[in-house]
Amino acid sequence: MLPYDDHAPRPPRRIALTGGPGAGKTAVLELVRRTMCDHVRVLSESASIVFGGGFPRGQGPEVQRAAQRAIFYVQRELEATAQDDRNLSIVLCDRGTIDGGAYWPGPGELWTSVGTTLDEQLARYHAVIHLWTPMSGYNHQNPLRIESPSEAHAIDERIAALWSRHPRRFEVQPTADFLTKAARAIQILRDELPPCCREHLPRLGVRMASAS
Repeated sequence: MLPYDDHAPRPPRRIALTGGPGAGKTAVLELVRRTMCDHVRVLSESASIVFGGGFPRGQGPEVQRAAQRAIFYVQRELEATAQDDRNLSIVLCDRGTIDGGAYWPGPGELWTSVGTTLDEQLARYHAVIHLWTPMSGYNHQNPLRIESPSEAHAIDERIAALWSRHPRRFEVQPTADFLTKAARAIQILRDELPPCCREHLPRLGVRMASAS
């Protein structure tokens, strides 16, 4: 992989891709992997790492609080693994440390429990792209989904409220054709690339067609 030519090395820009359950994050991230250059790294979702590793996923508030603290710490350290790689221009996070606040059962807020503030966490990200969960077509029969459609939309709203103060927040609304939604998200990300990376990418429409 050749270093990107952006005049002077700098830490990669950290961008969060977020949204409620069923918003299409997984599909968009797969398209990013297929269409973006090697100077974009996609990080795994910390919640999947935590729960996939056997962390209890109980319904009691103490278990939920423990899980969200674990997810927060894994997310933060996962992001740290890419921060010093000067061959990267963007680190795209599958959710960010902010998202855990939408799942925190109380009392209080997640931030106090992990010794930080919401503003400190917002400042960690160069930008955030919010994929909204569709009001219709939510696949609640997917065995990986534990939320009902109403719960999914409530989570989506809470996530949006937590990120709302970020100065560079982009919203991607649902569309009848999911590839239109995905193309919009990828275009936002593409615009964040340095000029040398954008110039070397083929036209977005061509790459999207070949990835489908």
